[in-house]
Amino acid sequence: MIRVLLVLGAVSWSTPVWAQVDTVIEVGRFSANEPGSGLPQGWKPLTFKNIPKSTTYELVKHGEHVVVKAISDASASGLTKEVKINPKEFPIVRWQWKVDNLLKTSDVTRKDGDDYSARLYITFEYDPDKVSVGKKLKYKAGRVLFGDIPIGAINYVWERKAPVGAIIDNAYTDFVKMVVVESGPQKLGIWTDESRNIYEDYKRAFSEEPPLINGVASRHYD
Repeated sequence: MIRVLLVLGAVSWSTPVWAQVDTVIEVGRFSANEPGSGLPQGWKPLTFKNIPKSTTYELVKHGEHVVVKAISDASASGLTKEVKINPKEFPIVRWQWKVDNLLKTSDVTRKDGDDYSARLYITFEYDPDKVSVGKKLKYKAGRVLFGDIPIGAINYVWERKAPVGAIIDNAYTDFVKMVVVESGPQKLGIWTDESRNIYEDYKRAFSEEPPLINGVASRHYD
């Protein structure tokens, strides 16, 4: 079965609501691109060695806007972009997504369920001066086993059954926290605007101040 996901309409960071000036960092203003022009400007493909078939992406016209369309058929991959954002200065991340179908095997609590119709994956840079000795040793051991891994990451996911708002350890590593933003089929086929305070989410998830954000990715499976 082919699953079609009209995935992202826009991704941006902004200052807190109480700030005197509303400043926005646009990470993915896809409407600035021309339809059919390949990958969005500044974004790169993210592939996985153990999955030979990749999701295909294209910029398409959707109503009055240009969006990223992902077509997934027994495949997995993503789009990624390097950024440098201070989450204390720009704590609000906003994006739009639309999902046509849910993965029946999705289960945020299990390794074999760590697949989602859509997720926004945000990574944080490794600053050894701000990491505890225990976490530093654990991170070094993880790099030996798994290669280049983030010291911390937040996954905003569209889950199948977990409650909205839940923050859960990733099934593979507690360096990654899963935040359930949407759950179930109620909003399938509808463009949904999301807004999260990633500064507060990180503090709740990891019980510490977040380092700089160094990357954002959108990952898709079927």
